[in-house]
Amino acid sequence: MQPKFRLWMMSLVLLVASSTAMAAGELYVVCHEGVALDAADIRDVFLGEKQFLNTTRLIPVDNLAAQPAFLDKVLRMDAVRYTNSWVKKSFRYGINPPAAMANDAAVLEFIKHTPGGCGYLNTAPQSGVSVIGTY
Repeated sequence: MQPKFRLWMMSLVLLVASSTAMAAGELYVVCHEGVALDAADIRDVFLGEKQFLNTTRLIPVDNLAAQPAFLDKVLRMDAVRYTNSWVKKSFRYGINPPAAMANDAAVLEFIKHTPGGCGYLNTAPQSGVSVIGTY
């Protein structure tokens, strides 16, 4: 094997390994400060099974930038199954799926200003929210 080709292959392997490690980063499920959910309730909140915590209406939001990781790590389902679940619930019970937000910043801003707001982030949140679970 020629030295330039070998160097190129090693660079490629390192690039793939580092991008895989970044993709496998942590995911943080957070709610508005003061919302004390159990980690076991997260699935129910995002699938519309749990809509209230005492008198507080829970308002989940999806983070489009982190949704594939959330569906895989937390809900243990793919996007098609998640969407189908919400389509059925919309027709049967008249409830709407979580609103979709573009990224961590939008989700974090929404949660900080919405009592009962819950979402998930690719980056560790600063103060102002309750971390419900880390995956």
